[in-house]
Amino acid sequence: MNSEHSDDLPLSGVRVVDFSTLAPGPLATLMLAGAGADVIKIERPHDGEDLRRFAPLRDGESANFALLNKGKRSVALDLKDPDARGELEELIRDADVLVEQFRPGVMRRLKLDYASVRAINPSIIYCSITGYGQSGERAQRAGHDLNYLADTGMLALSGDADGSPVIPPVLIADLAGGSYPAVINILLALHQRERTGVGSQLDISMTDNLFPLMFWALGEHIAGGAVPEHGSGWCTGGTPRYRVYATGDAGYVAVAALEQRFWTTFCEVVDMPDELRDDSQDPAATATYIEVTIAARTTEHWRDVFASADCCCNVLRSLEQVLSDRHYVERGVFAGRLKFAGTTVGALPLPIVAQFCRDEVLAAPGVGERSEP
Repeated sequence: MNSEHSDDLPLSGVRVVDFSTLAPGPLATLMLAGAGADVIKIERPHDGEDLRRFAPLRDGESANFALLNKGKRSVALDLKDPDARGELEELIRDADVLVEQFRPGVMRRLKLDYASVRAINPSIIYCSITGYGQSGERAQRAGHDLNYLADTGMLALSGDADGSPVIPPVLIADLAGGSYPAVINILLALHQRERTGVGSQLDISMTDNLFPLMFWALGEHIAGGAVPEHGSGWCTGGTPRYRVYATGDAGYVAVAALEQRFWTTFCEVVDMPDELRDDSQDPAATATYIEVTIAARTTEHWRDVFASADCCCNVLRSLEQVLSDRHYVERGVFAGRLKFAGTTVGALPLPIVAQFCRDEVLAAPGVGERSEP
């Protein structure tokens, strides 16, 4: 932990029993661990959870598992074995938070549902993360991130040049719909328990939590009675002011000059003809002019131009380039370290300000590794 304040992190003294696997729950409990919580991961004996075997691998170890489980402990228990019940109840009795990610009904069959757990620990905060929530006609439906995006209309709002939906490069539903809301509500529940002494049950639905992310499309529906077609919204490519344009050497420029002051500056930068600057008149003609102009120069040219032009425009960079970018390096975004496959590598950056976050060089636990990894 932070060497000067190892006992003063926000969640120091909070114990979390984590039954979750893959990404949504593990990222949530990683954030809790980063803020000082003691996270105990419950895994199958011998081989542990599935993510341990997911590529990319180094020396047989999963990089993704290591990133999402840094600093946790592992307890290997067969949840269907009656002999494991005593140890499991002891862990629950001493816990502040329980996180699970099974399909609704699984924990009840294991006699680990909220009612059963509350009988052991009345003040427990019991957080369930699922695709569709604990109730409703879709509650039992299996799914992954792409299914949740499809079921909520988010995927239909995306689209490439031929109109095909575009698969996002990140797991939006899992992380923005699952991990982050789980942490928010766990912290709210801890605060409420501090005041009332009462625990709570949290129903985190990844699909439910996608709708706040679509406020722009929902706003258009409220205002006009219909949601926008893919690529037609202000922030989805429906205006020349907010698009990606190709440069002359296979690079790209991200133009996000929405506000008039930025648009005016951008028009000056690209020497836009006066008759095209009011993009509400003929947006297709304005967009075509921008396409031709941006394509006439190299990525390096536009990088230099937009570095000094205050108009919300920049060139696209690869993740490899960003990892050594001076801005992020100076801010310490990638300063965290992780023990992985016999070496030390960069840890997953967490959305926790530095004074509230552990800075130890830790590993993810081996299966059943209970001591601090």
